[in-house]
Amino acid sequence: MTGFQQLYYTSCEHGLSGSSGFQFNAVSEQVTAGTRHRVEGLAGYEPPRALAESDTPESLARCPVNLCHTAGTTGATTLCVRYAGRDSARRFGNYFAHALHTEGEFTADSGGLLAIELWDSPLWAARTVDSTELPEQPAPLPRGPLSPRAVRAFLRAHPYADQLPALLAAVFAALAEDGSVVVVDDTTDRIAHWFAAVSYLLPRPLARTLSFATYLFRPARSRLHLIGTVPGARLDLGPDDEESYTVFDFAAGRFPEVVPTHHLVRLLTRIGVGSIRSVWSWTAEYTAGQERTVGDWHAPVAAAAAAGGIELTDPDVRAVLDWLPGADHLGPRRAAVAADIHHKHRDLDDHQVGVLSAAAAAGGDTALHQELEGKLHQSRIRAYVTGAENAPGPVPLTHPDERDRATALWQRMLGEATTSRQRVRLLLWAVGARLTPPPDLLARQSLDLARVLLGASDAGPGLRAEVGQLVHTLPEFRTKLAVAVQEVVDERGAQEQLFGQFPAELLNESDLGERPGLLEHYWLAQAERYPARTIDLLFRILDVRRQDTPDADLLRALWRQPSRTWTHQEATEIAVRLRPGEPVGEAVAEWFDRAVKQEIKDEESLDACLTLCHTLAEPNRFAWLTVVTQECVSRTASLDDALRTAKEAAGLAAVFDVPQVQAWAAPRALGEYRLPSALLRIPADPARLRGGIPEFRFRLADVYLRAVYLEASTVRDIDARLLSHVAGVVAVTDPRGLLPQAHRDLVVALRQHVADHWRSADLDRLAAVLRPYDAKRAARYEEIAEIRLGRVKKLGRRLTARRSTDRRRPDED
Repeated sequence: MTGFQQLYYTSCEHGLSGSSGFQFNAVSEQVTAGTRHRVEGLAGYEPPRALAESDTPESLARCPVNLCHTAGTTGATTLCVRYAGRDSARRFGNYFAHALHTEGEFTADSGGLLAIELWDSPLWAARTVDSTELPEQPAPLPRGPLSPRAVRAFLRAHPYADQLPALLAAVFAALAEDGSVVVVDDTTDRIAHWFAAVSYLLPRPLARTLSFATYLFRPARSRLHLIGTVPGARLDLGPDDEESYTVFDFAAGRFPEVVPTHHLVRLLTRIGVGSIRSVWSWTAEYTAGQERTVGDWHAPVAAAAAAGGIELTDPDVRAVLDWLPGADHLGPRRAAVAADIHHKHRDLDDHQVGVLSAAAAAGGDTALHQELEGKLHQSRIRAYVTGAENAPGPVPLTHPDERDRATALWQRMLGEATTSRQRVRLLLWAVGARLTPPPDLLARQSLDLARVLLGASDAGPGLRAEVGQLVHTLPEFRTKLAVAVQEVVDERGAQEQLFGQFPAELLNESDLGERPGLLEHYWLAQAERYPARTIDLLFRILDVRRQDTPDADLLRALWRQPSRTWTHQEATEIAVRLRPGEPVGEAVAEWFDRAVKQEIKDEESLDACLTLCHTLAEPNRFAWLTVVTQECVSRTASLDDALRTAKEAAGLAAVFDVPQVQAWAAPRALGEYRLPSALLRIPADPARLRGGIPEFRFRLADVYLRAVYLEASTVRDIDARLLSHVAGVVAVTDPRGLLPQAHRDLVVALRQHVADHWRSADLDRLAAVLRPYDAKRAARYEEIAEIRLGRVKKLGRRLTARRSTDRRRPDED
């Protein structure tokens, strides 16, 4: 356990300052400047005027003692300040302050005691020491005489003990609002007892943050939470201080007229100081660790008190009931809290009983849950079916007598229902309560309700949600809803839009399995609501129709978007699922044509289009296409194959340099997205390439020339493939002036980079490739290589000579 740093502060001749006067006489080794500054600010002491010239041990003992405590982010500091009378120069006004400081939490390092329990502890020193160093005070700290029993005896004997609730309420407010409470009594020992009473009654986390001083001569100069003083001190509280300071003068019997007192304060003071420690130990089992305000603490304390047999008032019970639904941290204890409240408070309303019932269920107490639900049952029936606000739902009935009474009430209310929503709720209640009304009555009511609701445009969200629940929980209503839909379709013809309306949209395929005509309408509506299912629904419809291929009307009904076009992926899936070799009809051929020819925006859509073209190019599907579509598919597939199988770049470029490539989207996209990189992956014939580049389309030439330049300027090891491309570019010819200026600049830049940066050996290789058709440029590169090689040899001879010189001994110079 961590020890406490100690500090002595007084007016003395020997201390840390090196001169006489008020200073630190001695401190522990780890004390920081910040701690010294804090202690110096808290240690000031001014005695009452009548005791200012106290000089004898007896008179000094009558002087007020200030036990001061503060806690913050930098730790907890506690001081005991006593009046010392004269200093070494025989001047009055000296005092001695002994301080303790810990960087951690005070209670954790002090064995669990509260700071006020250090009142009159034997640990406090009152004399200086010769050394300037003090050892740390080990934990746990020795207690003083204060205890719950001693404080309880003090309160019983005090004439104003009835002010304790107001005092505690004022301290709660001071903690929440950063205010101060001033306590005046005849002695600081009595003040310490008041402070102890408050500390014991406060929740432990709040008690740890309570700052106090048992004596200050001028309380108005302090902003501690609790400030003690004695009669004759200078309160100096003006009108502007009334909001910040609340004064309890127990010596004169003067107290605040009104102090707002929370019900928790009344509960704590009713429990009393003598019993509160047990309640706090119980409360730890009910808290979530997030409690901060007096309202946060009320319910956990009340629940703990109820478990301990302490009587709760109505406000205490309401606090527990408001808190219980969200108290998930309680686990099984949640049911125990419900039992404590239920057994001692029988006059709760339905909502409150419902809270206890839910808590019992959450806590696993089935017997208590069933008992509470039975109590609620009668009132819940009428509230639910009449639409009372926030009415709870039905609960299963197992007792025969209860079921009979509930069924009779249900039938009577069914005859009284005036709205569709009331009838829906009655049917839901019958399901939830597990009633068994006459089957013919249930079927008749379900069909009548389905007819009224079908296509209703004024159904609000509440009714829609309840009908949805009814469809999923009452088979009779689901069956009669399908019957009502069939009646509408028979009367009005095709009505697939009906399945997108309320409540027919709640039906599914299993509900319509015996009505094939309805199934098709249902699937058409599903395709509009869930486009991802459209292809699967197409083949379901074909299967029901016993057809192999769709007609134009069916395709338009399923794909209703303005473009009326399959995506590449949809067309591929449809092609795969259609029976190969079987005719598909003009409508399908037309839709394949539009899918193949649609624009391609990126690499992903190009991949999808290529997959479609290769699928359609297969012999058992190729016959489905029109002549023009066949030509587009064949061209696209052959170009894609050429990209993967070509052996020479100039020849591959020539394959793409035909008008048909530009005629359709897929060949154009291959030329734009795939051709540039494909050219650079394979060797080039420089002789063909040098004359072919000016014939390239602008974008192809631009991408290709930049790619060649980038690789030639970044790759160190020049392979034969790259060498062939560089040779073709640096030797490019443009007799007709077709090459744009930007591309001429790229050619010139590549020529210059090769001349400036390529190694001599690579320049010689390039010259050898160029010589058959550009002898002049080949000779120039050979000349540059020879010059560069000569420079390298000269540099090598210089480096060799320098190393030889460096190896000579100093005496050889």
